[in-house]
Amino acid sequence: MQPAPLIDTHVHLNFDSFAADLDQVAEDWRAAGVVRLVHSCVEPSEFQDIRSIADRFPELYFAVGLHPLDADKWTADSAAQILTLAQSDARVVAIGEMGLDFYKADNQALQEDVFQAQLQIAHQLDRPVIIHCRDAAARMAELLRSFWAEQGAVRGVMHCWSGTPEETHWFLDLGFYISFSGIVTFKNARQVQESAKLVPADRILIETDCPFLSPVPKRGERRNQPAYVRYVAEQMAQLRQVPLETLAVQTTSNACRLFKLPLPESLPSLAASHA
Repeated sequence: MQPAPLIDTHVHLNFDSFAADLDQVAEDWRAAGVVRLVHSCVEPSEFQDIRSIADRFPELYFAVGLHPLDADKWTADSAAQILTLAQSDARVVAIGEMGLDFYKADNQALQEDVFQAQLQIAHQLDRPVIIHCRDAAARMAELLRSFWAEQGAVRGVMHCWSGTPEETHWFLDLGFYISFSGIVTFKNARQVQESAKLVPADRILIETDCPFLSPVPKRGERRNQPAYVRYVAEQMAQLRQVPLETLAVQTTSNACRLFKLPLPESLPSLAASHA
């Protein structure tokens, strides 16, 4: 029997830790039932390497954007560069990862400017955004509400979510999907687990954020990998008190809807739920 189909909505396979054995890593994710992956982008200079990986693995789609911790790399040409790259390949399904990271940050104003510039690109292209938000939920929600009021809504996902239930509601109210990583498997991540319980079934996503944040029972491994998204799914199913198959169909359908990914042809029940 084939494992339940899963989509890992946030990976970084271009990092050095995957250079030596990426073919084996792909075999592992396929054996675990991972049918699609979305490769995030830390900065536009990664784009060619990410595209080369997608050329090797047809189930891989990707994004382009600038991470908030790299906001100081933003130049007068960055917006045009991201716009051009996003339009250069049909496999680019999102802008990001982008956002705010105020943990030990001394460039908050710059981060906000870079974030809003990338929101404009996503709005122009009608692409979803992949949002990184650390110690900045209140300001993030404020900026998004202002953008929504002045420019219009943008689709997207709060990735690797670790916010409180109250903060979770802020972004659900803005129409966002909420993606949970291996953090949800950690024993002391109680507020994340509470958030995982309350997200509506049509807004939940799962991810590894590999090579970071290996989930329990693989937490001792320094390198996370896409196959381990199954442990995230198992924990989410347990928290939400639904069968793993149900959670898999929900999250896979949601990812296909948000990122406009092709549904697996062999999964008619999934196609029906996506219609």
